[in-house]
Amino acid sequence: MTKTFRMSSEKKINIITFTFNGVNLALRLAKFLDANIFVPERFKNSFESENLKIIDTSLTEWAGKYFFESRALIFISACGVAVRAISKYVTSKLKDPAVLVIDESAKFVIPVLSGHIGGANELARKIAAFINSLSKNFCIPVITTATDINNIIAVDEWAVKNNCVIENPENIKKISGSLLENKKIGVAVSELTQITPFPVTLFLRPKNLILGAGCKKNIDPDLFENSALKFLENSGVSYLSLKILASIDIKKHEPAMINFARKYKIDFVTFSAETSMPLYPRILTALKLSAVSSNAISFKRLPIFLNASPIRSPRSALTSVPTAS
Repeated sequence: MTKTFRMSSEKKINIITFTFNGVNLALRLAKFLDANIFVPERFKNSFESENLKIIDTSLTEWAGKYFFESRALIFISACGVAVRAISKYVTSKLKDPAVLVIDESAKFVIPVLSGHIGGANELARKIAAFINSLSKNFCIPVITTATDINNIIAVDEWAVKNNCVIENPENIKKISGSLLENKKIGVAVSELTQITPFPVTLFLRPKNLILGAGCKKNIDPDLFENSALKFLENSGVSYLSLKILASIDIKKHEPAMINFARKYKIDFVTFSAETSMPLYPRILTALKLSAVSSNAISFKRLPIFLNASPIRSPRSALTSVPTAS
């Protein structure tokens, strides 16, 4: 049975190819990666797949559209084709998607862009392993990043795998350089704000905090955002560690909460008093009252998930949830 590998993102993987052999390879990869396939119009009636789509623009325009909408772009083509297609859209290693190239004979899979944070190196290894499981031909992942070829941990890749956000990415190069030179490095993995503990410190913020909130109906979104950020600051934690914004179900359509969750790329979760009241009566009551009280906004301690310990403040608190890979 073929296993399916899904990268941890709502964005899709998109494969583009231009030859008959390339389409055959893409069809196999699409099942494995749950990916879309884009092909020239001449192949419109040659293959049957619900994931098969026709390229209806120039290659550069196609790359521009899907570069920002994709978790990964895979070109089954020459490297030069991919490089020219994406060149004008490349921004930074923190934002760029993984970009890979595979030759149509599946002898090489090459991460071209965003090898660590974007996951291109990991994806290349998985694709190569998948192809090798199906074919007698040996597919080689061509990894060129210095840390990988020297078997040294890449801190930015480690951060992604362990669901951490890099607070100061400008220090990645310094940390990686020190590792390659066998020097000591400083990495702090914590949601707690603190004085920099090392001369050069890379702060990794685990996504492990749940913020519970109540507010008046149609509260000003800026007021809600500023209040939430101030609360987090006063609690001594980084907003980058937020994983979930939660409230009772009567707030599920609250614009300020929806906007906050969307802006900070966190989940917005609501729960009903009927399903949760037996377990968390005082917490739910507090949240319910906060939503209709004379106070405009109130942040409260949420149920303790996964045996986590709450971080308390005078009026309210956060719940810290262990990082799960």
